[in-house]
Amino acid sequence: MRDLVAGMGYLAKGQKWVGRHGRWWAFGMIPALLTLIGYAVALGFLGGWSDDLATWATPFADDWGSPWQGLLRGALALIVFGGGLLISLITFTAVTLLVGQPFYESLCEKVDETEGGAPTPPDVPLWRELVVSARDSLHVLVRVAGFGVLLFACGFIPVVGQTLVPVAGFLVTGFFMAVELTAVALQRRGVPQRERIRLLRARLGLTLGFGVPLILAFLIPFVTVLAMPGAVAGATLLARDLVPVEEAAGEEDEDAPADDALPDVPSYPAYGEQQPVPGNPYSNGPTTGQGPYASAPPTGQHPYANAPVAPGQNPYTNAPAAGQQPYANAPVTPEHNPYRGH
Repeated sequence: MRDLVAGMGYLAKGQKWVGRHGRWWAFGMIPALLTLIGYAVALGFLGGWSDDLATWATPFADDWGSPWQGLLRGALALIVFGGGLLISLITFTAVTLLVGQPFYESLCEKVDETEGGAPTPPDVPLWRELVVSARDSLHVLVRVAGFGVLLFACGFIPVVGQTLVPVAGFLVTGFFMAVELTAVALQRRGVPQRERIRLLRARLGLTLGFGVPLILAFLIPFVTVLAMPGAVAGATLLARDLVPVEEAAGEEDEDAPADDALPDVPSYPAYGEQQPVPGNPYSNGPTTGQGPYASAPPTGQHPYANAPVAPGQNPYTNAPAAGQQPYANAPVTPEHNPYRGH
């Protein structure tokens, strides 16, 4: 029940969005208006030629008397026109989306931008998008036709055909209406049609809450044209719920300064690969890993172990031994004693 209410809420939010952005509301009505004019012209021709078609299809009734001939051909003409009207209702959304693919693509992109977290659309040319959209719409119409034949057959079942079948018909039509309207937004997110149907079926209450009220509104003349832009905007909001846009890991921060705005910083070689600076007096010093005192004596050895030991070169050769008076050899004669008179 919560999803059902949420689906109705997305439909209302879409209409509010186009109400706040009037230019996009008028922009989104253009494809629906063109499609409506085309269907009106086609139905006008069908209505004018329905009697001739009925006469052509019933040559066996030429000899029938009145009123049976008129009743048969009148009923057949009504069936032909009613069938054309039904087909137009079923295919209107698909044809409108096909005609308005560039319009609704821009509308979906604008909704994503205003809501934040716009996805990056696949880089596909326009003609390719139109081909994919036409193929997907054809697949949806085939599915709808299959359900229509099944429901038509069930309509002959007493009680069930008059109660449950019409309700089931609205539910099926509403579901595929949501499939068609979310196709543009989900296609922008790179979701194929099979996966789109699976996502919508998994949130069936959300899908029916969006599609069924829209089908009921489209039964009112000209409401389709007025409500289509809001329906596409609401479908985009619903698609954002089904496939949230997540920021890719490692994505650059938009607020980060550009590379050309950063100051020029000199690059340095990696550790261990540094070259001597020109003019460095130690450029020819010991290699990496060798101490500057590689020639120093080992620990515990006297630094002057290799000093000269010749008597004439060693200034301390005649130094007194430990415990000997340093002036033992000083002159002792009176004339040489500086302290004699004291």
